[in-house]
This record gives sequence, structure tokens and C-alpha cells, in this order.
Amino acid sequence: MSQSKSTTGPQPWTAGDEWKQPGQARLFAPATLRNRDAILAVLRDILPARGFVLEVASGSGEHIVHVAAALPGLTFQPSDPSAEALASIAAWTRDQDLRNVLPPLRIDATADNWPVDRADAILCINMIHIAPWAATEGLFRNAGRILRVGGPLYLYGPFRRPGRDLEPGNAAFDESLRERNAEWGLRGLDAVEALAKGAGFGEAQVIEMPANNLSVVLRKLDGN
Repeated sequence: MSQSKSTTGPQPWTAGDEWKQPGQARLFAPATLRNRDAILAVLRDILPARGFVLEVASGSGEHIVHVAAALPGLTFQPSDPSAEALASIAAWTRDQDLRNVLPPLRIDATADNWPVDRADAILCINMIHIAPWAATEGLFRNAGRILRVGGPLYLYGPFRRPGRDLEPGNAAFDESLRERNAEWGLRGLDAVEALAKGAGFGEAQVIEMPANNLSVVLRKLDGN
């Protein structure tokens, strides 16, 4: 499943297939260029004007620098479990000279205690299908603890939807993920919503996105 690497331009960055230009720490994910403005349009509507936003599984860091540049009133905390991703996030932040993006933290979504106590919003883009289910469980467990009441947890990516067949492209993607790792694969939106409810979140707001992806917005209901 690996793709050939070229030194002439950025190549797709998919799970287990990191790529960077020689001498650069920055990783590139061309899919980001295709979806970042659609994601930003949703985030403009759901994020507060000011506050602290944690991103879980920031990956290359391209999404968070794009959003942070457009929303300067917010402070963004990127994170990732990968040392290579952390280096890329830091490099992208330096490259864009962004003062509202903090140094990235190493956070394993499955861990019980993240090194963040409070957040006004949490972003998680393209993680839950490229990680074991335990990572999604950890995401909701910790988000339920640290989010303020009414704070949004924003998910983005492809999902299985009850009563609907997967689109051909998503079906092929799901198969490729499961070939890479039996614990990966597209998650059922109903299973994600059930997990969210158990962690103290309300009903999901589901927004159709380009290329058969979804934005899923969940808000913290109470202070438990």
C-alpha cells in the first residue's frame, strides 16, 4: 500500500506513509489543501470568538496553522503522539509565524490523563478511522472531562451511516485501512454518537462535507 516517494513535490501523507522534502521537518498532506477551507467554514460557525482550542491528532500540522491564521482571537494547542508529527507541527508554526499556536504536546488519545485541564473547544480531524477504537474511547473520555459546558467537540472524516451503504470511494478506503491494520477502519456514526452520549455530550450536529466526509459537532451538556 505504500506510495512511491518523489523529491519534486509534496506527496500524499496517509497513515504509515509519511513524506517530507529533504532537509525539511514539515510533512505535507495534499488532501488538506482540498478540505481545509470547507472545514474552516464550519469552524467559523461553531468556535467561540476567543478561548483555548485543543487539537487532538494534529498530524502534519497543516490544518491547525490554516485555522489559526484565520481565527487570531483563539489560542490553539496542537498535539500528536508521533515525534515526527510534533516536529512537523512546530515547523509549520514557525514557517507561518503564528503567535496563537502553542508548542505541540505529545498526547496519546488512549491515555487516561491528558496534560490539558480545560478547553473551550476540541478538534479531531481524520483520526478515529486511522486509530484503534480505544483512541476514540479515550478522546470522548478526556473531552468529557476537560471541555467546558457547551464547548464543542469537532470531528471530521468519513463515517459509516445507519441504513446507508458506503460510497464506493469510502468502501475502498475502508478496505485499505483494514489491510494496513485490523483495528482501523471507518466507524459507525451511531456507535460514535452512543459513545458521546455516555461521555456527557448532546445530540450530534452532522454536516455534509466534500468527498463523502462529514463534520460531526458534539457539545458538552453538563459539568460532570
